[in-house]
Amino acid sequence: MRTTFACGVALAALMIPAAASAQSTGSSEADNVGTDIVVTGAREAGVGGVDIPNTAKNKQVLNQTFISHQTPGQTVNDIINQLPGVSFQNNDPFGSAGGTLTIRGFDGSRISQTFDGIPLNDTGNYAIYSNQQLDPELIEQVNVNLGSTDPDSPTASASGSTVNYRTLIPTDDLGARMVGSIGDYSFFRVFGLVNTGVFTPFGTKAWFSGSSATNDVVFNNFGKINKQQYNAKVYQPIGSGKDFISVAGHYNQNRNNFFGSAPLRYDTNVFTSTGGTGANAAAPVLVTGATRVAGTSNLSRFPNSRDELPYSVGRCQIDQPQAGVADTPAIVNVPGASNNGSGCGTTFDERYNPSNTANIRVNSRFTLNDKLTLFVDPSYQYTKANGGGTVTARESGYTRAATSTLPAISTPQYGFIGGQYYFGRDLNGDGDVLDQITLLAPSQTVTNRYGVIASLRYDFSDTQSLRVGYTLDYGRHRQTGELGYLQANGIPFDVFPSNNGLAATNGGIVQKRNRFSKAILNQGFAQYIGNFFDSKLRVEASVTGKWFKRDLTNYCFSTSAGGNVDCLATPGQNTAYATANPYVVGGTATAPTITGFAAPQNRVYKYDRILPAGGLTYEISNAFSIFGNYSKGIQVPGTDNLYQAFYYPQNTNAANPTPEITDNFDAGLRYASSRIQASVGPWYTRFQNRLASSYDIDTQQTIYRNLGRVDKYGIDGNISYRPINELLFYVYGSYLKSEIKNDVEIGRCPTTLTAANTTNNCTVAGAPILAQTAGKRESGAPVYTFGGRIQATLGPLELGAQAKRTGRRYVNDQNLGNFGCTVALVNTVCPTVNDVPATYTGTRGILVQTWDSYAKGYTVVDFDARLALDWIGIGGNNKTYLQLNVVNAFNKFYVGGFTGGSTLSVNNTIPFVQIGSPRAFIMSINTAF
Repeated sequence: MRTTFACGVALAALMIPAAASAQSTGSSEADNVGTDIVVTGAREAGVGGVDIPNTAKNKQVLNQTFISHQTPGQTVNDIINQLPGVSFQNNDPFGSAGGTLTIRGFDGSRISQTFDGIPLNDTGNYAIYSNQQLDPELIEQVNVNLGSTDPDSPTASASGSTVNYRTLIPTDDLGARMVGSIGDYSFFRVFGLVNTGVFTPFGTKAWFSGSSATNDVVFNNFGKINKQQYNAKVYQPIGSGKDFISVAGHYNQNRNNFFGSAPLRYDTNVFTSTGGTGANAAAPVLVTGATRVAGTSNLSRFPNSRDELPYSVGRCQIDQPQAGVADTPAIVNVPGASNNGSGCGTTFDERYNPSNTANIRVNSRFTLNDKLTLFVDPSYQYTKANGGGTVTARESGYTRAATSTLPAISTPQYGFIGGQYYFGRDLNGDGDVLDQITLLAPSQTVTNRYGVIASLRYDFSDTQSLRVGYTLDYGRHRQTGELGYLQANGIPFDVFPSNNGLAATNGGIVQKRNRFSKAILNQGFAQYIGNFFDSKLRVEASVTGKWFKRDLTNYCFSTSAGGNVDCLATPGQNTAYATANPYVVGGTATAPTITGFAAPQNRVYKYDRILPAGGLTYEISNAFSIFGNYSKGIQVPGTDNLYQAFYYPQNTNAANPTPEITDNFDAGLRYASSRIQASVGPWYTRFQNRLASSYDIDTQQTIYRNLGRVDKYGIDGNISYRPINELLFYVYGSYLKSEIKNDVEIGRCPTTLTAANTTNNCTVAGAPILAQTAGKRESGAPVYTFGGRIQATLGPLELGAQAKRTGRRYVNDQNLGNFGCTVALVNTVCPTVNDVPATYTGTRGILVQTWDSYAKGYTVVDFDARLALDWIGIGGNNKTYLQLNVVNAFNKFYVGGFTGGSTLSVNNTIPFVQIGSPRAFIMSINTAF
């Protein structure tokens, strides 16, 4: 559809196309080939800040008109929760504590998130960190491709959706803006922005901004959140046309405590089992133990309501060490503290999740002649972050008596061995090496990332173009696990122990992981766009070649397929340790049998793929159009998945995880006028080699399984309507259906069956154990969502209300209730629900239901009000105003974010999930000139 807004073009607004609905500068302008796009300050795109671009892809856009009514400082991922297909669970009301994002059931690792064209997903596990996003006051617009990527997207993980946002362009005139906010939970935020205006004869202009936000965590009496962010952008127009160079910088620092992640269980007591008596001596008997209380420990349960919140994190003091005594981690009781008797500094809520992130971004456009245009967007990113808890370290060295399968280790070894830390030296200064002490032990990551998106567009005419280009994404990813000291009150001296990691007696740094990887993407693409029949028909076709390389080095021994490792403090210990743990492989390439440990090594994985895409848009009338699109997507296995494969020999199937492939289909109908923006459309995605991952927050390990083929389909729709200038209605909704086609292997039976390990799961030695996933929905994503917003203007007062209903989310991929076993089992899996524990020989354990098959749906309602102060002589042009935001106004209690991926419904691992964010009031004052 041809879109002509008004005459009187503001050239500065065209330097980076204001209708940009894609991530890179080249893709942004490619969306507009064959259209007349004119922008003035008097006419906004869309209706009420909601825009539906008329492209072949199903895209949804929110601009500052919509964004500015949300909570100041809020993460952009929460703001897009008001779009169809998007589901986001915020960990707190303010956007600084993280959250869980899905789009059409694609989890965060499958969604490409970009910031002025640069990729934000982690280079290793592809995660999105919602608490590290740009200040929302600086976002010109955010657009979401619900089911496809652009041909130059620099991503190894986006098998489906993308989230792209662009920063504001500096203004021609000198100006400034200040926003100050206070709210519940001691929330305090200050944001400032200065526009320099044009300050050189060449038209150079810039802006600089900074913000600081602090608050208490929302579910306990201990944790704090502290975030600061600094941004700058310099914009240089070239000539009198659209050419320009923009250089921008960003720095974000978070210092957060973890909080609110509780075990998803409602059983009220800790149960154990003992042997029976008499004729049933071999049968287990259920014994009721301690009462479970709401909280975040392994022995806690999920709260029943907000009445059980906040939970308490009492204070403590670490006991003083004593010479000649084998000290163990202990605390001195503090009067009034609620956690006396527990490990000081070890609770989940005392953990820290610090991060320092920075980037430099360049966007540019150069007209080479009247038909040829060059776009170049280079970037650099830096990340330093960690997360995790505390451990018990030993001052002794590691030794081992001879076993039936492994020789003895008589010379003490030092490092992380068998899940324990061995230093061989005095750690607490009491003069002996007899002790066990508590140390900080997070998982540390440092990333240096370089990228460029370059493309050359040739315009055959005003309505047809061909664009070719190259994309590079080069990430150097260092993952370590150094340890650090705690203060007497359990708080770390330094939240980054990697700054000064603790060494063993032989001088080597003791750490629980030690690996280095390079994630390299080389990508070429070609894209054709043609507009025909007076631009009523728009045709898009592209082909993208992706060449992925994963160069991985693990400096530790791989001890299991689940990712467990032993890390020696110095490389000089490796030979002796390998001799003591010989790596022996038997079986077949399909089902290898392994004893011993795989030595430190380097492996290189390559994944190459050609990805076609194409679509069309046809204008039925001046208002109606139809669209359709096909794209093929890919997700390369992440570093955690590949490092787990190091346990297997390279010539076996398990050592070579396959990439996930998707075929994505979109279609729909759009309507656009000055008063209405609407769209509705079905979609279908077919996965091959769908990877399922389940993360254990305590062990900080992710287990991967291949679900094989998965089909997903649904429908998305939305409409924004402004009947009069003073009134806005916006409604949206989505339905999602997914179907796993096959049962999934989750283990194998013992090679020798006995009466004690034979269950209904295992009747054939060595046979695969299958989870009953065929025909079931994927876990983690809501079955449906719908919501809306109403906004009214009454003179100087604007009132808004928005609500969203999120449907049920299945907890596991078998769509069954979760059960826990009271004791561990020989064959590592619990009996199925239909098994009868009393029939087993030996103590098999008793099944206890821990949660239903799904988390219930919930509805959250937000209110906002804005009062312009120019009517009383303060400020002018509605730039000075008071704004009140009420988040989750009715304080709805619900299960918050979890990613799904668990295939087991009967197991000893209870998933940890976030408690839904509570109600909060935030008052802000905004002033600008």
